[in-house]
Amino acid sequence: MFKSKLYIYAGVAGLLLNVTSCKLPEVATKTEDTTVPEQYANAVQDTVNSAKIRWQDYFTDPYLDSLIDTALENNQELNITMQEIAIARSEVKARKGEYLPFIDIGAGAGVDKKARYTSQGAMEATTDIRPGEEMPEPLPDFFVGATASWEIDIWNKLHNAKKAALSRYLSSVEGKNFLVTNLIAEIANSYYELLALDNQLEIVNQNIEIQSNALRIVKLQKEAARVTELAVRKFEAEVFKTRSLQYDVQQKITETENRINFLVGRFPQPISRDHHAFSTLIPEKIQTGIPSQLLENRPDIRQAELELAASKLDVKVAKARFYPSLGISAGIGYQAFNPKYLLNTPESLLYSIAGDLTAPLINRNEIKATYISANAKQVQAVYNYEQTILNAYVEVANQLSRIGNLEKSYELKSKEVDALTQSIDISSTLFRSARADYMEVLLTQRDALESRFELVETKMQQMNAFVSMYKALGGGWN
Repeated sequence: MFKSKLYIYAGVAGLLLNVTSCKLPEVATKTEDTTVPEQYANAVQDTVNSAKIRWQDYFTDPYLDSLIDTALENNQELNITMQEIAIARSEVKARKGEYLPFIDIGAGAGVDKKARYTSQGAMEATTDIRPGEEMPEPLPDFFVGATASWEIDIWNKLHNAKKAALSRYLSSVEGKNFLVTNLIAEIANSYYELLALDNQLEIVNQNIEIQSNALRIVKLQKEAARVTELAVRKFEAEVFKTRSLQYDVQQKITETENRINFLVGRFPQPISRDHHAFSTLIPEKIQTGIPSQLLENRPDIRQAELELAASKLDVKVAKARFYPSLGISAGIGYQAFNPKYLLNTPESLLYSIAGDLTAPLINRNEIKATYISANAKQVQAVYNYEQTILNAYVEVANQLSRIGNLEKSYELKSKEVDALTQSIDISSTLFRSARADYMEVLLTQRDALESRFELVETKMQQMNAFVSMYKALGGGWN
C-alpha cells in the first residue's frame, strides 16, 4: 500500500518536472575577455607598482595628509556609501534566511457560537463531552503551539540568490574603495591647484610692483617731455589690468578652498598650506607595473567583476523558477475549549505535517521575461566589465604619456621665463636711454607675466598627472 502511494507521488513529480522543464527561451550569451597588453607603451616591463604604496607614504605634504585623513572620516558621500554597504550586508542575511526553516510560535483564544438550527449547531447540542457534561455554549477555544515551513532548495535557487547578494555586498565594498581613491585624488588635485593659485597671486603682486615702478619712470619722462601722455595712459592701463587680475586669482583661491572644505566635510575655513614649497615640488618617479595588475589593484574593475558574478547567479535563479519547488510545512500544539484541559496529552495534542510539490504550468510569461531580462543583464555586465578594464588601461597610458610630455614642457617653459625675466630689465634700460619705445616695455612685461603664469600652470599639471597616475593604477584605497 505504502509503495503504491510512493509510486503515485513519484509519477506526479515526474509529470510536473516533464511539463515544466520545457525548452527554455533562447537567449544570447557572452563570455568576458580579460586579456590586456603585456606592457604599457614606452614603459619598462616591471612588476613594481606604485599603486601598492599607501597614500600616507605617496603624499609627503603634512598639510595635504591632514586634509585627506579628515575627509576619510567626514566626507558625506563616503559616509552615504558606508550605509549602502550596511544595506547590502543586511540583504545577504535576508537571503540566507530564506533557505532556512521558518518557525513561528503563537497562542490564541476565541469563542464560537453556532446557530442551533444548523447541522453543526444541532450536532453540538446533542453531544456530551463526558456522560452528563454537555458541550459549552458558546464554545471557547484556546490554542498554543508552533508552526514551521521550509522550502527545500533542490535547484539551489535560494543558495544562488544568497551568493548573488554576497557578491553585490562585496561589490559595494569595492565601490567604497573606488570612491576613496577618487576622493584622495580630488583633494590632492585641489590642494595643488590651491598652491598654484597662491604662487600666481604672488607673481601678480610682483608684477604690480614692477609696473608701478615703470609707471613712475614714464611720468618723470613725460615731465621731461621725452614721452607723451599716451605712454603714461598705456602704462596706467596695464597696472589696472594686472590689479584686476589680482582679484580674479583671489576669487579662484576662495572657490578652491571652499571646494576642499566641502570634500573634507566642513564649512568654509582657511586651508593651512605652505605655498612656497610649490616651486620646489618635483614629482617622484612612478612605477606602473604591468597592465594585468590593474585587475587586482583597481577597485572599479573588481567591482565590475563582482557585479558580473552576481548577474550570472541571477540567471541561475531565474532559470530555477521554471522547475518545481518542494515545500514542507508542519505544526504542533495544544487546543482545548477550557484552559484546564489545554495541556492534557494526548486529548488536547494536535500536530500536522505535509509536503507539497508545485510548479508553474500556465501563464509562465512572467518567468520567461524575468529569465530573458536576467540573461540580458548578465551580457550587459560582461560588456561593462570589459569596458572598465579597457578604460583603466587607457587612463594609465594617457597619464604615462602626459607625465613625459609635461616634464619636457616644464623644462622649456623654465628657459622661457628666464629669458623674459631678463628682457624686462633690458627693455627698461633701453627705454630710459631712448633706445626702445614704451610699447616694447609693456609687451615684454606682459609676456613675462604670462610665461610665469604658464610655468606655474605646467607645474600644477605635473602634480595633477602625478596624482592621476596614482589613481589610474588603483592606489589610495588600501
